[in-house]
Amino acid sequence: MNNISMKLNADDLIMYALKEDITSEDISTNSVMRCYQLGEVDLICKEDGIIAGLEVFKRVFELLDDKTEVIFFVQDGDAVKNGQKIGLVRGDIRVLLSGERTALNFLQRMSGIATYTRTVADMLEGTATKLLDTRKTTPGMRIFEKYAVKVGGGYNHRFNLSDGILLKDNHIGAAGGVKQAVAMAKEYAPFVRKIEIEVESLEMLKEALDAGADIIMLDNMSVEDMKKAVELCAGKAETECSGNVTKENIAKLTDIGVDYISSGALTHSSPILDLSLKNLHTV
Repeated sequence: MNNISMKLNADDLIMYALKEDITSEDISTNSVMRCYQLGEVDLICKEDGIIAGLEVFKRVFELLDDKTEVIFFVQDGDAVKNGQKIGLVRGDIRVLLSGERTALNFLQRMSGIATYTRTVADMLEGTATKLLDTRKTTPGMRIFEKYAVKVGGGYNHRFNLSDGILLKDNHIGAAGGVKQAVAMAKEYAPFVRKIEIEVESLEMLKEALDAGADIIMLDNMSVEDMKKAVELCAGKAETECSGNVTKENIAKLTDIGVDYISSGALTHSSPILDLSLKNLHTV
């Protein structure tokens, strides 16, 4: 994330997280540190993984005090090791103590997503299939979590409901069928928008192709049916495989030939990467 993106999209969310943690004062810190004292603390990695969110981590402390200095020895996307010192924070000790948990919450969450995504993306190496995330994100954390997916080697599906047309089973039900849903989307949406539709059978797939859908999402279909679907879609529409995809079962999907595999697990099931701020001392 660059500085412009951070100020436009992230600062309000980071401030909200800080206000959630400090409603009136940090009573613990104020009890032991009554006035300014310059200090320094180390950012330590406590397990192996992929780091992501360093600028967000840094921004937490800058929003509390723009004189805070944050130095990193790695960059987003780097592999980090257990016990590795990956950065340090120098500034008012009160700021270091008050911002610690919020900064770590962002960095641990984002690094955990990047780590999990890298593991899954590596399983697709050598194929033409791209790994996508979904909208199954933590409320208020979407821009951070989707950024972490990209750092981990994945790609972003639509960012929000205004970003693209995806007609799922309930949209199809509301419209009265696949043909009707695609026709209504074509009539309503700007011509620059692609239309993606979810299908659960080869019969629905054929109807979607006849209706002129641009992307077909193959939802919870058997491997055999998905292979047939890819053949039917060749030259007519792009294909996306979806439905409870995790690192435990993605291997069976790698040779189907779909253009995309989407996985909500990248954001909703990845564990955090354990990180810590340690060795706080005066300077």
